[in-house]
Amino acid sequence: MAYLLDTHTFLWFVAGDNQLPTSINKKLSDINLPCFLSIASLWEIAIKKQIGKLDLKIGFDELFRFAERNQIEIIAINETHLTTLLGLDFLNNDPFDRIIVSQAISEDLTLISRDKKLKNYKVKLQWD
Repeated sequence: MAYLLDTHTFLWFVAGDNQLPTSINKKLSDINLPCFLSIASLWEIAIKKQIGKLDLKIGFDELFRFAERNQIEIIAINETHLTTLLGLDFLNNDPFDRIIVSQAISEDLTLISRDKKLKNYKVKLQWD
């Protein structure tokens, strides 16, 4: 199974936050399990940092190094993701959530997220 990390999942993994379930932390720490992060998550982090809604304990550029060290591949947004996005019901007005969901669906990835609103989409979701 391959995983796509939601933005909060990635940030909690980086910070070693205990809000991340132990079972999820073990999966993310296992470099033999393919894990991915959307560039949209990094875009969301940059915006939230810029407007003061997010305080990072490490430099923004270090997030890229952390992903690399942990073999979390950053995926770009492509035409297929956007086509899938256009087919999603408008159940959530968060553009970052919507593109991340469309990437998980398009790439057949299990989305690791605590966000219960995402259950309304036909996406494989995990949080335990």
